Amino acid sequence: MAGMGTGGGRIGWDELPGHVRQAVERIIGDRVVGAVSQPGGYSPGTADRVRTAGGRRAFVKAVSPAQNPDTPRMHRAEARHTAAMPLSAPTPRLLGCHDDGEWVALVLTDVDGRHPYTPWRDAELDLTLRTLETLAGTLTPNPVPDTPTAAERLAHDFGGWRRIVADPPPRLDPWVTGHLDELCAAADRGLTGLTGDTLCHLDVRADNLLIGPDGTVTVVDWPWACRGPAWLDTALLLVNVRLHGGHDTEALLRRLPLTAGADPAALTGFYAGLAGFFTDSARRPPPPNIPTVRAFQQAQADALLPWLRHRLSRPQNAG
Repeated sequence: MAGMGTGGGRIGWDELPGHVRQAVERIIGDRVVGAVSQPGGYSPGTADRVRTAGGRRAFVKAVSPAQNPDTPRMHRAEARHTAAMPLSAPTPRLLGCHDDGEWVALVLTDVDGRHPYTPWRDAELDLTLRTLETLAGTLTPNPVPDTPTAAERLAHDFGGWRRIVADPPPRLDPWVTGHLDELCAAADRGLTGLTGDTLCHLDVRADNLLIGPDGTVTVVDWPWACRGPAWLDTALLLVNVRLHGGHDTEALLRRLPLTAGADPAALTGFYAGLAGFFTDSARRPPPPNIPTVRAFQQAQADALLPWLRHRLSRPQNAG
């Protein structure tokens, strides 16, 4: 699972090897004459909106192991997932992919839009939540063959509390210290509750969303896609909403159709697993060329823990 946030340096279109730029131009069918690097996300590779001599536009993301050893694998996964999306899904279309064994370049439709404002504004949040509900319906049953399950994707991540038990950090929230057994058990329940046949994004946050001039919301960046419950991406978005403040995420969880019908213990367990992942990961050295991810993971842990404490204190994790 990704770090879920912004930051980190990235290379630009002009820094790509010539043969990669030429391969991209062959996919688009025209010569690129302009490129604008896009903010947000964690990939240290390119993320450019490009324009060709004939006025065509595309979005290009390219990377090699020299920038980060894991990102080429993620780009290959994203190409596979995006290529299989139904046309009705509010996602970019894959125009083509260059993969020479070192450099991986994805060429996608250029989506006219901007990231939502944060703290989240009511109208944009409502639009996004409705889009996620529609997306879950469109992507059920899962349209991408051989996709890992959410439980498979998150099995290691949700072991964060057990890693903290085995190797406690020097500074740990006192409430966490006194409830580690309960947190481990809740994360285990959360993992077993991730059942379903919906294709889930698994990294929904403001900088993986684009709001168009017509009010449509497009969900971008799909390397972590998995099969899971229809409520998963909505529950994930509420972590981002809570991080930025200004909304009652517990009330939203109860009101929204997808999460209101979910097992409350499964939701609590899901948030317990995420909080363990963020708390454990935040203390690690940063990955190569992604220097800010750990601070963002710590911020998400800090945002989640009070909510998790509240939910665990209620009888039988009542919804």
